[in-house]
Amino acid sequence: MENGTILLVSTRLDEWTDAVNELIAEYEYRVLTASAAKNAVEIAREAHVDLVICEEFLGETDGVSLLRQFRVIDPYVIRILVRETDAQGSMRNIVEQASIYQYLRRPIDVEQISLVVKRALEARELSRRHRLLSRELKFHEDSPLLTGAGMPRANIEWRQFEKLVYVSEAMAELCSLAKRAAATELPILIQGETGTGKELIARAIHYNSKRAHSPLMVQNCGGMNDELLQSELFGHTRGAFTGAAGDRLGLFRAADGGTVFLDEISDVSPSFQISLLRFLQNGEVKPLGSDKVSVCDVRIIAASNKRLKDLVAKGVFRQDLYYRLKGFQLDALPLRERPADIPVLAEYFAKSCQQTMGRRILGLGSDLIETLSNYSFPGNVRELENEIRRLVAMTEDGGYLTAKHLSPEIAAARPSSRAETKAAMTISGVTLKEKVEALEEELVKTALRRHRWNQSEAARELGLSRVGLANKIRRYSIEPVA
Repeated sequence: MENGTILLVSTRLDEWTDAVNELIAEYEYRVLTASAAKNAVEIAREAHVDLVICEEFLGETDGVSLLRQFRVIDPYVIRILVRETDAQGSMRNIVEQASIYQYLRRPIDVEQISLVVKRALEARELSRRHRLLSRELKFHEDSPLLTGAGMPRANIEWRQFEKLVYVSEAMAELCSLAKRAAATELPILIQGETGTGKELIARAIHYNSKRAHSPLMVQNCGGMNDELLQSELFGHTRGAFTGAAGDRLGLFRAADGGTVFLDEISDVSPSFQISLLRFLQNGEVKPLGSDKVSVCDVRIIAASNKRLKDLVAKGVFRQDLYYRLKGFQLDALPLRERPADIPVLAEYFAKSCQQTMGRRILGLGSDLIETLSNYSFPGNVRELENEIRRLVAMTEDGGYLTAKHLSPEIAAARPSSRAETKAAMTISGVTLKEKVEALEEELVKTALRRHRWNQSEAARELGLSRVGLANKIRRYSIEPVA
């Protein structure tokens, strides 16, 4: 959110109503709330948070310990502690432990809260701009320019949609569509290969929707029999089946007013597809072993690593359910189709890992960035994250990440895409028109080869429509090579 996202952690949220309304009305901040430390950590890991306001006493834990956790989750988040009027203890010790920006005392003053939050978010933005300029000019304490190390960093300012990090235009278009989908109440279908971030997209949509203050429940449907899946989603009563020792609410009722994310939806059986279709049509929930029917207001976001349209054509997935699920359809892009994101994702993961592992990494070497960019990453973003985590663990403290410790299969990657680009630049022809046409023909052939003649993907890479690409294939008499 451009105007800032605030996470309020309090066991007495009703006391904050006036302050929250003021922050939303006057400054248009997004305010997320949590009444327990566990919920607050979950939100911080799923949504992009700029500022945390946390009470000192939270029942099962204390606010200072929670703010220490936030310092690891995101070292740049602004932390504000609310202390009781009669609270004891040294503020110096609290500042050292949690690095708080400010502390406030009860009773809650709406005007004071608004002023402190406004100043804190302004300070965060100034700090962000300073970091950006420092990276561009390389005038930071560990800069290669000052140390003579000669190891460049990615030095690119990425964009972010909650926890999705990117610079490529393809991802910018996807996130823009996801934001538009979030503003509606339609079901959403996310399709893409394993490891492309489908769940991150679902979580980002939830936290940018009108349902952000209600629960987000996640269920992986892969490898589950009908009875267990029915129990997980619709609930059951005691004795409904062997092992049902008590009543179970079910995710649909637990998420009433919120969102349920169903991963691997392509794996559900035909009989369960009927149950899910009925729920999408009327919102009715009937627990296993019960005669009572209740109605729930839940938004469904489904994900699949298989094309449901292809499964419909094969007769293994219901066509009516497919059209119900795809109120909005989003295609999560594999990493090989957006190589521009590899350097910034690598830097982003390196920063996150060094915080969680307690390591100090100065940056990414140019040899590492080049080698990573040459690799196709069949495991997508998840594979890249695991590789960076491994590199951070193996690199000496206070050093740069280099290609030295890369996994053998990644270290062996060769710049095939660059070779194709150079081949495309070796053009024939005499006149300018002939040279342009020869270059266009070679670029079209290269895109088709790269995507194994998937014309939709090739057209997207070339910035053409399917019809436009078909016309060029016909014009240049391009045929698939066996």
